[in-house]
Amino acid sequence: MKDRSARVRGWSRKADSGLADVRRTTASEGPYDTACFHAQQAVETYLKGVLAGRSLVIPRTHDLEELQRLCIQLESWPELQPAIS
Repeated sequence: MKDRSARVRGWSRKADSGLADVRRTTASEGPYDTACFHAQQAVETYLKGVLAGRSLVIPRTHDLEELQRLCIQLESWPELQPAIS
């Protein structure tokens, strides 16, 4: 069984890979919808890595707002707080 830090590194590597795809796609002529997909996936993966770092059950969801709420409960990260518009 992987230890917690190994699980977090795995989630982080996967998210880093998604961001690399975003950078390559946006530096080219697209397709930009693919870049948006990979950006969403990277954010989702980073947030799930935060949860994995606390040895919590990772929810089977793609809902970034739900994942954000779960992470905010664990951390006091102002940058995760929803923007007031």
